[in-house]
Parts: sequence; structure tokens; C-alpha cells
Amino acid sequence: MKKKAAGALSLVLSVMLVTAGCGNGNDKVNESKSNNNEKKEVEAVSGASEASYTPFDQLKDKYDIIIVGAGGAGMSAALEAKEKGMNPVILEKMPVAGGNTTKSSSGMNASETKFQKEQNIEDSNDLFYEESLKGGHDTNDKEMLRFFVDNSASAIDWLDSIGIRLNNITITGGMNEKRTHRPEDGSAVGQYLVKGLVKNVQEKEIPLFVNADVKEITEKDGKVNGVKVLFNQTEEKTITADAVVVTTGGFGANMDLISEVRPDLEGYVTTNQIGSTGDGIKMIEKLGGTTVDMDQIQVHPTVQQEKSYLIGEAVRGEGAILVSSEGTRFTNELDTRDKVTASINTLPEKAATLVFDSGVKSRVKAVEQYDKMGFVIQADSIEALAKEIGVPEDKLATTLDTWNSAVKNKKDAEFGRTTGMDNDLSTGPFYAIKIAPGIHYTMGGVKINTNTEVLNKDGEAIAGLFAAGEVTGGLHGQNRIGGNSVAEIIIFGRQAGIKSAEFIKAK
Repeated sequence: MKKKAAGALSLVLSVMLVTAGCGNGNDKVNESKSNNNEKKEVEAVSGASEASYTPFDQLKDKYDIIIVGAGGAGMSAALEAKEKGMNPVILEKMPVAGGNTTKSSSGMNASETKFQKEQNIEDSNDLFYEESLKGGHDTNDKEMLRFFVDNSASAIDWLDSIGIRLNNITITGGMNEKRTHRPEDGSAVGQYLVKGLVKNVQEKEIPLFVNADVKEITEKDGKVNGVKVLFNQTEEKTITADAVVVTTGGFGANMDLISEVRPDLEGYVTTNQIGSTGDGIKMIEKLGGTTVDMDQIQVHPTVQQEKSYLIGEAVRGEGAILVSSEGTRFTNELDTRDKVTASINTLPEKAATLVFDSGVKSRVKAVEQYDKMGFVIQADSIEALAKEIGVPEDKLATTLDTWNSAVKNKKDAEFGRTTGMDNDLSTGPFYAIKIAPGIHYTMGGVKINTNTEVLNKDGEAIAGLFAAGEVTGGLHGQNRIGGNSVAEIIIFGRQAGIKSAEFIKAK
């Protein structure tokens, strides 16, 4: 079993390291490199990132704030805490920073942003709120959701202020306005975000230790006062702090826990990195924290099955369609994720194929990554593509003709799709990616308030304990809208940094 785990870890790390060097639209050096030099450059970038993690011999016995987990929420919390005059530390159990944030693809949702206004996109916080509430089937924590949408634009501004610009805007399922913010070149948001946050953490000289597996959050006299952590699986340390911020992510890679709360999902592939095992939830429960919506687990409709790799919603948002083995559409591709998943599962094969053209490929830079990984099927004509993917040529050609007419007339008579229809699918070559549903996100987690304070079963804050990101529950209700998780980690990550600092100053 240990050999299998080591092999899985090696595979995940190799993917993370390769992707960590991609997706930065501002890196002109990368753009100028030839394909032959690309691998060497990625390895160099990855090596630099690894080498710049804080050496173990610089570990101190005490910090103002301990942040458990170096994903988007953890690094955002650290930056805000540092800005407030605190001395934070980040402890990450994996060998690299980033967590599930690295795997985020489509973008970050936000409303009333400066970039929307620049592009004459009319949007409002109220509309964002209503559509997220509808997407969650009216089961979202409304106070959390209100805070979330009202602080989304300032989160985009904050990222821009630290050199992380998300001004390329598209749309995801369940939304009626373009509010999914991506890097300027349209590439996957996660890798770009992680690279930018790590850079800022290093510039601010915030210690970030990897291979630092926090096993327990300690407390004294009813107040959280530190952690017990295992370094490199060999050396145990107890570190004290005035506050602890838990940003360890969800439990989408813990198949035992998933089978316990959702036995119907047994056998599904997962898009989660192997570190997403719910450690933070378990540690918080031991301190008296309570959980919410633990059985609400999102299955993403478009996952490449062999490598369990998410095919981002931006592909559909920029115009792709889904076809069955018959070569025909069967759903509104930009309905909410749960509904698109349900539609795929009604097909005999419980799988489908994304079909798109060169226009979509040019607008969604993530397709280049999918291509490098061997997922993308290409052909010069629709008929040739049909042969490649094994569907009837005449039916696929008719499907594309019907769809292109719907785009032209702005009316999808078949399935009522109203978004992602700015461009038809008529520019060869044509492309396809075979997909099926996979476990993607855990909506459930620990209960917090808008101050990111962890709450006990009586609704009272546990002194000195804060949490943000996928480790928490309640915000998304029964279904998460694509693009809302990236917004959540930045909005509530920042809030955790600010509020933990305020907690310490008020002592």
C-alpha cells in the first residue's frame, strides 16, 4: 500500500510541477521560448519554487498566527495578516504549495468589478446573489452568501494590486452574466493564482514550510494556542500561536469518508489532489467545532476519466457543446453542474463528448494543457471528427448545423440554452474531448460565521480558531456554481487573515 501511495504522490507532484509553470499571461519569457525549451524551463521554475520554501532550520517555536494549508485561502490569509502587522507562518503537508487551487480551471466569479465595467458588462451583486442562491437550490447560508457577493469586487481589486490580474471575463453554468474572471490570456486560473500568491508570500518574507503535516490543533483554558506538526514524516514539533487559521481544503480525495456520507458516489473518479483528505475538518471537530452539509458533494459533469482531470467549464462557456454517442445534443450545457451531470447519467453510456472548434480553442488557453496531456481529438472537418470519436457522421453534422443556426438566431429551441452563444462552431480544425462525471468539490465542512470564526454546536465562536475555503461548509448549499470556489478562497481567506489579526490585537 505504501508503494502505491508513493507512486500516486509522485504522479500528482509531476502534474502539479508541470502545471505550476503554465498559465501566466504576463510571463513574456515563457511566451518567447520554443517548445523544445519548454520542459526545461518548467523544471527550472518548479525547482526555484521548491528551493524557495522556508528551510526547516528557520522554524520558530512561536508565531502570532499559524495558517494550516498553503492553498489560495491560506496564502491570502497570510498576506492580509502580515499587512496587519502580524508574524504569520504557513504549514503545508504536501511537498509543494497550492493544494486544490492549483487545479482550478475556469476562473473567479465576482460582480460589479472594474473589469466588468471596462468591458460594458452590466452586473450587480444582487443578481450574483440570486443566481448563486438558485444554483444552491435556496439552501445556501444566506448571511455568508451576502458577504461573499458584496466583497467579490474588492477581492478582484486586491489581487490586481498584488500583480494578479484577472481581466479576461467569461461565463459558467447557472449564470446569466459574464462574471468569471480569468488571467489576461484566458488560461487556467489556478496555476496563475498560485504562482502569484507564492511570489507575494516570498516577497513579504512570510515563512512557508512544506512537508509540514499538522496533526492536532492545541488549546489551553478554552482558547486555541498552537499546533502539533510532523515535519518530513519524521520530526514532531509543537508550535504555539495566538490564533490558528485552518485552510486545509475539502475531503474530495478521501474515498472512505465520501463512501460514508455518500455511498452512491463509490467508484467515481475524483479531480482532487491527494492531499484533500479532510484533515482540518477532523481536527476542528475534536475541538468542538460543528459541520454542515457534509453529504453535499459536487460531481462535475466534464472530467477526463483516465487521468481524473477536470475539463473546465470555460470550454462550454466559450461555446462548446456536449454530444452523446448518437452524435446529438441532450442537454443545456450551461445549466447548473448537478443538472448537466444528471443529464449525462441518463445516457446509456453515462459519458459524453465535448465538441468545439478553433475559435473556442483560441479563447480558452487551458485547451493547450488538455492537448499536451493527450485528451484532445482533432480533425479538419466535422465528418472526420465524427469518425475519430465514433459517432454517426450525418448526425454530428446536423447537430452542428442546428447549433450554429441557434447561435445565429440567439435561440436554442432544443434545450433553452441562453449563454455561451457569442460564437458559432464553424472554424476548423474541430476538436473533441471525451468526458464523464467525477467527484469534484465538497460543499460541506466546518461551520463558520462571516468573521471566519469557527463555531461550536451552540453557534459560539471557538476562541482563536478561524477557517476559510473548502474546509468550511454552508456557502454553496446543495450545488456550487462554477467559479464561486476560487472567489470563496480569496474573499474568506483575506477575511481570516484580517479577523485573526484583529482578534490578537484585541487580547
